[in-house]
Amino acid sequence: MKQQRFIRLPEVKRLTGLSRSTIYSLVGNGTFPRQLSIGGGRAIGWLESEIQGWIGERIAQRRQSDASGPARE
Repeated sequence: MKQQRFIRLPEVKRLTGLSRSTIYSLVGNGTFPRQLSIGGGRAIGWLESEIQGWIGERIAQRRQSDASGPARE
């Protein structure tokens, strides 16, 4: 089993290229993985595997739309 790893917001932003406000907006819309409490207090993080999965879904959607797009001459 692959080891799970928590990542914090700066790394999520770096991996996705999204801003903090966009990440939280997508979380609110249910279209981005939700953050988890990682210990006491206010510390939060995301599972790296969920962020990588979200990125993979975006890539697959693009490839699918490229494949179904108009034929090129």
